[in-house]
Amino acid sequence: MGFRFSRRISLFKGLRLNLSKTGTSVSVGGRGAWLTFGKKGTRATVGIPGTGMSWSEKIDSPAPQQSTPSFSILALLVQLISIASILLLSGIFIYALFITASKQ
Repeated sequence: MGFRFSRRISLFKGLRLNLSKTGTSVSVGGRGAWLTFGKKGTRATVGIPGTGMSWSEKIDSPAPQQSTPSFSILALLVQLISIASILLLSGIFIYALFITASKQ
């Protein structure tokens, strides 16, 4: 499990500043319902106070950024070879189990 950091600072009644390892956001609302505005978009959350149960859903997302693919042909070949070797070893293991089970 990785390191996590999160801190909530109440600026005014119903307005919070959220700080985390990945960035900042602002939440507006009170007990039971709030909106959070951050770099990943806007999120609406509704909950039952005192129970720990809540429902959260994205309302909108920021515009997607154009990026180049982060993989290369070599990386793809390495992944395909590793998957093929896992499948081959699994097949050999299952065959060996089948042979030993049939001999008994």
